[in-house]
Amino acid sequence: MEPLTPTNAAAYLSAHGYALSGVVLPLGGGVSNTVLLAETVRGRLVVKQALERLRVAEEWRSDPARTLREAAALRDMAGLLPAGATPGVAFVDEQNYIYAMEAAPEGAQDWKTLLLAGVIDPAVGGAVGRLLAQQVAATRPAVPWRERYGDQRVFDELRLDPYYRFTAARHPDLAPYFAQAIARCRERAASLVHGDWSPKNLLIAGGRPMVIDYEVVHYGDPAFDAAFLLNHLLLKSYHRPQWRSRYGEAAAAFWREAAPVVDAEGVKLHLGCLLLARVDGKSPAEYLFCETKPTLRALARSILLTPPGDVLELWK
Repeated sequence: MEPLTPTNAAAYLSAHGYALSGVVLPLGGGVSNTVLLAETVRGRLVVKQALERLRVAEEWRSDPARTLREAAALRDMAGLLPAGATPGVAFVDEQNYIYAMEAAPEGAQDWKTLLLAGVIDPAVGGAVGRLLAQQVAATRPAVPWRERYGDQRVFDELRLDPYYRFTAARHPDLAPYFAQAIARCRERAASLVHGDWSPKNLLIAGGRPMVIDYEVVHYGDPAFDAAFLLNHLLLKSYHRPQWRSRYGEAAAAFWREAAPVVDAEGVKLHLGCLLLARVDGKSPAEYLFCETKPTLRALARSILLTPPGDVLELWK
């Protein structure tokens, strides 16, 4: 596998029929990918290559072939979700685990950046919930989705192991809850699951979300995606307590749309596990203050030991 860099991107893209017309800029890429934004003669592209060893302090590896499955999922979702809800795939390089996709519209911002800046629009939360509900409803039939995406190995490598098993080892008294959540992901498999339904992977332009990063896509428990999004809104409510009620409004708008297609009890279980994982797992939320962590640990324990009647109670 040849590593993709801003230095060699011009020659690489030209070889694939996308000569540059402007600059190549590195994007975040998270801990698991190299991601570049390139201005080409055929439009703006985002080029993504999976890393085998992730950029975290703990040893964490995953099969880079996950990029190829991600590109396949984007192509599948393009036929199921509204136009513009996912980027179009330009080309796939199987040998180097790279694919290129259309860039989001000019001026689009990821929802995480907006939320942390206090730009908290409940209508966006509702749109994100509708998009998730549409994905779940469209992929409920086991055939062909289980056949294409039933392998949960990469999801296990990038989510269950570093989030659930690692955290359970640090909190052995809660290990049965993490084991139950892991079991649900296979036993309650009912639709396609994105696996990282996070504000950073939702690009907002004109109030409309575009979902990216189907890196850990699989046929599994849709409650995981709903809990993943709610967990991010809950974390931000403690990071920016001055906007807690507004984060709660966004959560309520999201939950109104998503609740009809997911199991609420499963969402609560995953939410408690995910909250604790973002404090004590392999990939802790980077913006949390040290003084906030004990409060969040206690909250996660309470969600698991005495689940709330309604997930929205957590914002009250």
